[in-house]
Amino acid sequence: MDPVHPTTAHATEPARTALPRDGDSGTPDSGTTAPRTTNARPADSRTRDGIITALSRDPLTRPHAVRNDAVLAACVAVLGVSLALLTGDGRRPDALGWALLFAAHVPLAWRRKRPLPVMLAVLAPIVPYHALDNHHAAPVAATVVVLYTVAATGTLRRTLLIGTVVIGTTLTVNALTNPDGLVELLRIVGWVVAVLLLGLDVRVYRQYVAAIVERAERAERTREEEARRRVAEERVRMARDLHDLLAHSITLIGVQTSVAAHVLAADPDRLDRAAVAKALDDIAGTCRTARGELRATLEVLRDNGGPEDARGPLAGLDGLSDLVGAARLAGARVEHRVRVEGPVPGAVGAAAYRVVQEALTNVVRHAGPEPAVRVDVSDRDGVLHIGVTDDGTGPDPGGTPGFGLVGMRERARSVGGTLDAGPRESGGFRVTAALPLTDATRKGQAR
Repeated sequence: MDPVHPTTAHATEPARTALPRDGDSGTPDSGTTAPRTTNARPADSRTRDGIITALSRDPLTRPHAVRNDAVLAACVAVLGVSLALLTGDGRRPDALGWALLFAAHVPLAWRRKRPLPVMLAVLAPIVPYHALDNHHAAPVAATVVVLYTVAATGTLRRTLLIGTVVIGTTLTVNALTNPDGLVELLRIVGWVVAVLLLGLDVRVYRQYVAAIVERAERAERTREEEARRRVAEERVRMARDLHDLLAHSITLIGVQTSVAAHVLAADPDRLDRAAVAKALDDIAGTCRTARGELRATLEVLRDNGGPEDARGPLAGLDGLSDLVGAARLAGARVEHRVRVEGPVPGAVGAAAYRVVQEALTNVVRHAGPEPAVRVDVSDRDGVLHIGVTDDGTGPDPGGTPGFGLVGMRERARSVGGTLDAGPRESGGFRVTAALPLTDATRKGQAR
């Protein structure tokens, strides 16, 4: 026997070592186990989801209903023919029996379009088919499909009526063709009842799913409407803030500028430098105050990442003295009195501040030279009462109306209060407001 050459023996080994061992990744010397992962869902899960989706859809609104039902009718017809040819339940249909059997399957193509007429069109040839004692199992599938469709798409009352009619017809036909078949009669009635109950259960399930979808859509619409409402309210709030700030500041600057111009033009030879300097200092102070408030407002608008109620410190009743001082610098003779016991909610205090601010601005603009103004703020019975009255001439009836009174009323309504404004019988103008000091205001309106 010839000796085996070493190279020949080595050449025969790779066939054995090239096969991956149990747990290897397929590389001879890998030494590690590669995990097998897959993202595919199990087939039974996909099938279950498909069945649930199919049952949840409204059969009257599905796309391609006639085409799909025509395919179903063809499949049911093939099943009926197979049962008639391959099973021995009764005699095989003759020519008339085959014609009646096929005629019972044709209307199934329109079962979702016209459920009740299709049921009548299916049962019309099936009744004589059974009466002629043809193969009784062949048209069962068509009967099941049409009864299920009627129960799944109709009302409970109609389903009960149809079940009664079908069972009565079955009893009549069975009494004529098989008087002694009590067991067969019970089996048929049981199938009819079971199919109708299945259709009713599917219809109730579809209504339940539709109700859930409708509630979800309504909730989504409500959220969108709430978001739009909040955006609109925020726009109105910003417009009020900017109006109150700019109108008040610009009015005071206009009055103070007029004072400085009057001093300069009254007697140029004997110029009162102190009066001019004071008027200019007042203008500068008003500008600084307006710039600070405007910057605070713009910082709030730019702070998109902060909390919703981060709007900076709100002006309150402690700022009324500054408003009174500014009005006095503008020439008004203001007398104010604040009688408030205990703390006032921030939102209520801010609303009161803005109401007094706008009322004093209107006095400076419309009341004439050196009007007498009275500002009274007090709390009684859980309500903050505000009153601003003057003896001036009031606004020009033919002038263009502004947004001052509208803004004051919106301020009062924002904290659940009311505001009245109008001319006094003895002359002048009066603004009164009532702002409730309630827990709801403290919790929900303080911003």
